[in-house]
Amino acid sequence: MAPYAGPLPNTGNVLDSFVPGTTFKEATDLYTFDGRLRLIMLDALERLEVSLRTEVALCLGRYNSRSHRLIGCLGPAFQDVVGPGGLTKHDAWLDRLDKKASDSKDKFAEHFRTKYPDDQMPIWIAVELLDFGPLSHLISGMRNSHIAAIGSGYGGIKPDTLKSWVRSLAFTRNVCAHHSRLWNKPLVNQPALMSPSIPDGLQHIQALPDAGKRLYSIACVARHMLSIANPRTSWKDRFVAHIDTFPYSPRYSLSSAGFPLNWKNEAIWQ
Repeated sequence: MAPYAGPLPNTGNVLDSFVPGTTFKEATDLYTFDGRLRLIMLDALERLEVSLRTEVALCLGRYNSRSHRLIGCLGPAFQDVVGPGGLTKHDAWLDRLDKKASDSKDKFAEHFRTKYPDDQMPIWIAVELLDFGPLSHLISGMRNSHIAAIGSGYGGIKPDTLKSWVRSLAFTRNVCAHHSRLWNKPLVNQPALMSPSIPDGLQHIQALPDAGKRLYSIACVARHMLSIANPRTSWKDRFVAHIDTFPYSPRYSLSSAGFPLNWKNEAIWQ
């Protein structure tokens, strides 16, 4: 409850003492609102994780069934040395993947280990072991041409933009999964939104004071990607309906979460 008990003024700065007039109900209302918000965001993030896994498997699988293991099939970012003995980012990533492959209790992993004890998982099986963190590292380590091919499936997102979006989605997923405060949390990994090439529905964010830094920005990114990955989803309606329940207080507002006035009138939420 402590993160909700500030409560926070519109600047988002934490105070050393309670704002005059603060009530316990304000803290509990924020706590309840944020809990439901995390569940709604997780719903979108889980769908996008599956969508991105599929796109990565299709992209890399065209070249080699073990392309995720072959540095020649990947980009230069994975060749950066990060540890002793010349350990590269790719080596470290593969070590974590192989540990998951050997330890996983999932039926598909157990079946593969039993049937192919001396083999390594092809990309279309290995991606099932990747949650958003390792998946974002793999995407960042791919060739720009391959990232561009994946980005084209989400409305022509450029490689650097897609990499930043996926990192930001992964960060948001971790916040939600660890039951941390979400509604006004600064995004440590901010989605790149200042390029003129970003989709039209997101360009209004560029004029906002906290462009890319708060919940509203990553919610717009999730909305855009999900509208393409799963065009029949009702996620947008559920998100808007929940934001409409934001508890009233003169001591905090949705502006602390990056929401502009009349945000629901923007094309991306129509």
